[in-house]
Amino acid sequence: MKFSRRQFLNLAASGAAMPASSSFAWAQAYPTRPITIIVPFPAGAPLDVLARLLGERMRGGLGQPVIVENVTGAAGSLGVGRVARAASNGYTIGIGNFSTHVVNGATYALQYDLLKDFEPIGLLASNPQVIVSKNDVPAKDLQELIAWLKSNPDKASQGTGGVGTAGHVAGAFFQKATGTRFHVVPYRGSPPALQDLVSGQIDLMIDQASSVLPHVRAGKIRAYAVAAKKRLDAAPDIPTVDEAGVPALHVSFWSAFWAPKGTSDDIIAKLSRAIGDALADPSVRLQLAELGHETFPRDQQTPEALGAFHKAETEKWWPVIKATNIKGE
Repeated sequence: MKFSRRQFLNLAASGAAMPASSSFAWAQAYPTRPITIIVPFPAGAPLDVLARLLGERMRGGLGQPVIVENVTGAAGSLGVGRVARAASNGYTIGIGNFSTHVVNGATYALQYDLLKDFEPIGLLASNPQVIVSKNDVPAKDLQELIAWLKSNPDKASQGTGGVGTAGHVAGAFFQKATGTRFHVVPYRGSPPALQDLVSGQIDLMIDQASSVLPHVRAGKIRAYAVAAKKRLDAAPDIPTVDEAGVPALHVSFWSAFWAPKGTSDDIIAKLSRAIGDALADPSVRLQLAELGHETFPRDQQTPEALGAFHKAETEKWWPVIKATNIKGE
């Protein structure tokens, strides 16, 4: 069978268009099966709680179940690495935070580039750090805590969620700012460290508000100050570090979603909308506020805003973190 030149060109043009139209149709249909969120910390950790809360609400916007998978180890770098190696088809995304996506880049020799190997989806919330101690510590406020630490150099212990985590960095900053010295005890995530703080096995923690506030409210541990510029709506009785006499000891512990590099813009846009809608849900906002989370405004929840914010945070904190000489294990 012979084709005229015009018939041949028409067939060639339609054939060339098929992959694009097929890809467009596939993106339009996404998602057609469950989506997995990789959480780089243990079940019960603040980031895990946030992922499960949002994942349940995202189900409605995406029309598919959202499954949470915990991949722990190396201060969250193993879970983030799992996302970096995943297929860029939108069915595996990762939730991370200041620790996993800023601190780890300055403290670990990672097998991926935190700024180049992921597609930003959107900022979620900030969760200020709170300085807390076991109830047996004799100090009643931050100045008394500092005085107690100075009179007992290298005797107190601070629990952290792991080497190089935000709690570890905050502890190093605290020691430098106050002229105190204490031991840092890394755990495999915040929950076991908090258990030991409640039971009196360690003396101090500087951890996320969402993690410590339930124990503070229950009277199991004592809170001294919030490492932020303003008080928490969820705990207005806890002073800021500025009010307590240690100005500028601010650690913004933010969280966000990323996808593997190469994920299409259409898929990123669908995921971003689903996350934004979940964060706008009144019941979600109420639960986040009770946990001490402060959600970012909607115009800061975009992929573009996260990309710019992530870059700025990296440029701000890497020199500071490296100056503390914290190294990942």
